[in-house]
Amino acid sequence: MPRDHYEVLGVDRDATAADVKSAYRRLARQHHPDANDGDQAAEAEFKSVAASYKVLSDPEARQAYDRYGHDGPSVGMAGDPFGGINDIFESFFGGGGFGGGGTRRRSGPRPGEDLETTILVDFEEAVFGSESEITVRTAVACTTCEATGLTPGTSAERCGGCRGSGQVQQVRQSLLGQMVTSAPCPTCSGRGEVIPDPCVDCRGEGRRVEESAFTVNVRAGVDEGTTLRLTGRGAVGPRGGPTGDLYVHVRVRPHPVFERHGADLYHRLHVPVTQAALGVDLDYETLDGTVDVHIPAGTQTGEVFRLRGSGVPHLQGRGRGDIVLEVVVDTPTGLSAEGEELLRSLAADRDEAVGEPGDGLISRIRSAFR
Repeated sequence: MPRDHYEVLGVDRDATAADVKSAYRRLARQHHPDANDGDQAAEAEFKSVAASYKVLSDPEARQAYDRYGHDGPSVGMAGDPFGGINDIFESFFGGGGFGGGGTRRRSGPRPGEDLETTILVDFEEAVFGSESEITVRTAVACTTCEATGLTPGTSAERCGGCRGSGQVQQVRQSLLGQMVTSAPCPTCSGRGEVIPDPCVDCRGEGRRVEESAFTVNVRAGVDEGTTLRLTGRGAVGPRGGPTGDLYVHVRVRPHPVFERHGADLYHRLHVPVTQAALGVDLDYETLDGTVDVHIPAGTQTGEVFRLRGSGVPHLQGRGRGDIVLEVVVDTPTGLSAEGEELLRSLAADRDEAVGEPGDGLISRIRSAFR
């Protein structure tokens, strides 16, 4: 299981941006490979520190991590799994990253594209978790050439445009004079080699487009708008390049009774005036089954009752939310003569003023046509 980013940097979860930066600089100097010659453990720790800093120094990435942990989308971290360690290194120490010197090397295989799709799950599936089967159109490795892009039996040749370096120099004029920069070779896309006889099935790409099926594990407690990241389930990169990720956006069907607010489920519970006045024990249907809900005598509209631990599991952490019942006392309509007489007797007993019999709107309309 990946280590917690806050633990790696040794800072609290409410640490400021300055605290995060200070911790990173201290640990980066401590574990930098140049200061620990040949120490693979130190180099691995340096990479972990850089990766954690990449997340916690980016407000959007940090917010996503705080909410979803390592399973959530990594904002701004597509491609390099370490989020550009050399860029971070250069911003603090200067130079060209590991090994020093700043010499550009031949570009590696180009990674595949990240993909996106959307799934629609039932309310109960979002609460308790489920597995969903999805099919996406993506790029997969070409089996004819085994992802090399070459016609079987042939080989790649050194690129003449860059002489196999993968880089070409460009001279530009600026206010300070001529500037020489390096860029990936446009002929070989930075690979340093070209394919003279490409595979006929993939046209030299080393990959083909087809439908692929995946099983998505919908964790208990996901909500509308949650994005799940399936690492390595995106498109395969050209000619054996690393695979991108698949981002699955979750939509949740509404529930006929409950309205979700975070981990709590809200329900406006309608209770007849007689039950509210005299009290009642109700058989109430939760997502887990039937429970007894006691409505005490004299309950008023707006009173709230909680069924603790009957709501939605917390996505990050233990336990579940509550079911929150807000009582709405229903006033009776369409009373029979006996029912109206009973209410008038109750009003008289409580010394409460009420309208005269036949004083309602319907009675007045009937009288107008007599």
